[in-house]
Amino acid sequence: MTATDIPEGFERRTRKSPLTDPWEPLYSKQTDKAVIIGLRLARPHTNGRGLIHGGLIAALADAAMGHSCAHCMGGVSSLVTIGLAVDFIGTAEVGQWLAVESDVVKTGRTICFAQSLIKADDVVIARANATFRVVPKKE
Repeated sequence: MTATDIPEGFERRTRKSPLTDPWEPLYSKQTDKAVIIGLRLARPHTNGRGLIHGGLIAALADAAMGHSCAHCMGGVSSLVTIGLAVDFIGTAEVGQWLAVESDVVKTGRTICFAQSLIKADDVVIARANATFRVVPKKE
C-alpha cells in the first residue's frame, strides 16, 4: 500500500490496541469535533464469504466514537463503552476505503453519547450509536 492509496488528511494511527493490531495499518484524521478512523479493506478484514466482517465494523465504530468523545472532552477522561448498537445496511469488499465518521451527540460529567456512519468508498454501509461512561484517567 502506498501513500496515494490513502485519502488526504489521514495519517497512520499511533494509538495501538491488541484487538486491532491484526488489522493494521489503520489510519485516522482528526477534526475539531471527531476522530475519523479509516483503513483500506483487505482479506484479513473479511468473513468466510469474503465480505467485510461485521465485527470489524462494530469494533472500529466503538473505537472511533469513544475517541471522538474523549477528543471533544479535551482528553482529560477515559471512556468505557456501556452500550453499542450497529445497524448493517450494506456491505464492502476488499480494496475499498472504509471510514468511520463519528458525531458526538452529548457529553456530560459521567456519560457521553455518540453516533457514526460507516462508509465504504463514501457509500454508507452501517450506522452505529454508543453510550460511554466517563471514568478518571489512569495515571
